[in-house]
Amino acid sequence: MNLQKFSEKAVPLGILGLKITQRGEEAAYQLWDEECRRNVYSASKSFTSCAVGIAVREGLLSLKERLVDAFAADLPETVNDNLAKATVEDLLTMCLGQAEAHLMGGQRPLYAEDDWVKMSLALPFVHEPGTQFLYNNVGPYLAGVLVQRRAGCDLVSYLTPRLFAPLGIRRPTWEVDPLGYTFGAGGLFLTLSELHRFGLLYLNEGNWNGRQIVPREWVKESSRSHTGFGYGYLFWIGDQNSYRADGKYSQLSIILPEKQAVISVTAECRDGEAMQRAIFEELYPQL
Repeated sequence: MNLQKFSEKAVPLGILGLKITQRGEEAAYQLWDEECRRNVYSASKSFTSCAVGIAVREGLLSLKERLVDAFAADLPETVNDNLAKATVEDLLTMCLGQAEAHLMGGQRPLYAEDDWVKMSLALPFVHEPGTQFLYNNVGPYLAGVLVQRRAGCDLVSYLTPRLFAPLGIRRPTWEVDPLGYTFGAGGLFLTLSELHRFGLLYLNEGNWNGRQIVPREWVKESSRSHTGFGYGYLFWIGDQNSYRADGKYSQLSIILPEKQAVISVTAECRDGEAMQRAIFEELYPQL
């Protein structure tokens, strides 16, 4: 694969690494900096989605559970109708019903509260769940907490035998909240190749070396838009019938089922739209 034109566009944008696999064969691998573990930011959400899917298979939780039941001990004194209607599924679609985004990167160091679960549920639920899209870290955070509570361990410990170890990912670092819960909305540290293998797992419909790590139906449900806003279960839906794990500054693993390919990028990019244009203008046509 010829990377010259892509490099001309992507290097000024801050690309650090690129890896492409198509039909099981490596099509491109280029580093502009060493391949160390880096914060993949919101690409972490897709790993939390994966944890929820495995937990559903194991009978630890249900998408139809209402939050007032799943978090009964954490509710505010007054529960309005919108919060009463919200379900575990609403935690995964960015249509939770809150009017403002919370638990975002610049907010987390400044909170006076240590109990982010109670704080999150006390925030106003102003819309009926499922009706308004708002990119918000509250949903994936609470989804991750629920898996941890039901499994009796942190998210890294839960996913290590079920996901990380089979993919050859040694126990990674992942941000935690003040009470020690893994922060499922961000803060997972991975190498380019580790992020890429996660994309390959989803390209292979959750199967890795003959083992069904993630339920095939969960992969299917995660990768389709549930609300009409171009968002699945903590995956973005994109061009050319693609879907992707997507973190701030262009930490990307783009799954392209029709091309049987995965394109993964690590970067320090302040213009994510330009990076994706470079990918789809210069790399995608070569697949």
